[in-house]
Amino acid sequence: QVQLVESGGGLVQPGGSLRLSCTASGLTFSLYIMEWHRQAPGKQRELVAVISGGSGGTTKYADSVKGRFTISRDNAKDTLYLQMNSLKAEDTAIYYCKVGLPSGAWGQGTQVTVSS
Repeated sequence: QVQLVESGGGLVQPGGSLRLSCTASGLTFSLYIMEWHRQAPGKQRELVAVISGGSGGTTKYADSVKGRFTISRDNAKDTLYLQMNSLKAEDTAIYYCKVGLPSGAWGQGTQVTVSS
């Protein structure tokens, strides 16, 4: 079965950076659109970034993270990344990776806390 495992979350000060990773197994990773989502306390889960399959030449971002976050992929490692720079308190959330299909698999999530 498909398994997605996120890592790289933690506590960071405002203005800092983190890189999240999502390692996939049980699927031909390179074929799939991949997504990062997040859910802040008391809020609905939201789509943060999307990357196309193959070389990942097409990316899209939520307006709230555009210019600060970068999604990328390494198909040789079956791994999805989210580079997060200039972090703000409002970026605090659990971050999830997901296969870009309506019923796509979800990872278990990794906590990101931005606080001084």
